[in-house]
Amino acid sequence: MYYSKVLEHVFDQVDFIDPADAGKNEEDSLSVTGEDSGHIKSADLIIVNGEQKLGAGTSMELVIAKYFKKPVITILPKESHHRRPNLIFHGKLIADWIHPFIYTFSDLILDNIEQVEEKKEEILKIKPKDITIIDESIAYAKSLKLI
Repeated sequence: MYYSKVLEHVFDQVDFIDPADAGKNEEDSLSVTGEDSGHIKSADLIIVNGEQKLGAGTSMELVIAKYFKKPVITILPKESHHRRPNLIFHGKLIADWIHPFIYTFSDLILDNIEQVEEKKEEILKIKPKDITIIDESIAYAKSLKLI
């Protein structure tokens, strides 16, 4: 995988866990959830490939990463499914729209995997958001009198 090659070049010691590579028994939902959650719990850094449309599992894994206080770097190119330039929502132009849940549950969003090298020092210093980001978002919405 291309991501692996880039990350091996940037970081000295890297072990990769790619949930897509595992031989999961998709008939056993609890074991799939447990395996993926266990990998997230043991990881030092989560890198999400957002180049294509993300599914429900990846979305949940972002939340699980916050539960375990893990830094999440999302690779999200402009003009991808979850990031669009000049998008109009409710009559308002948004110059660089990023899906709100991806934005909120990521600690850093990069355009491409190659940016990891130039952002290495920033990545190593990330103080990851935790699950309280959910309460913070509710409080913020309340302060805007949205709820």
